[in-house]
Amino acid sequence: MKKEEEIIRVKVPEGDETIGIVTAMLGGGRFEVDCDDGFTRICRIPGKIKKRLWIKPGYLVLIKPWSVQKEERGDIIWLYSKAQAFWLKRKGFIKNISPEL
Repeated sequence: MKKEEEIIRVKVPEGDETIGIVTAMLGGGRFEVDCDDGFTRICRIPGKIKKRLWIKPGYLVLIKPWSVQKEERGDIIWLYSKAQAFWLKRKGFIKNISPEL
């Protein structure tokens, strides 16, 4: 009997988006995020999704860097579940960071 692979819908990074791990909560809807491209950014949650996301340190998120301060600032646009994080790690989308799975 062959084990069937579960199909999971996962939002993958497009363009200049990158994946990161939340390392600290700074208050005011801002977080310190260690990104896969080697930068540590101060990221915020945009107002339209602020009430829907509950983020804690250790969570895997998708970051959209700002156009002005690409290396220092960004917006959190997606929060990954544990199953999605495992899929991203297995498929090679996460290279320089190690999420706690």
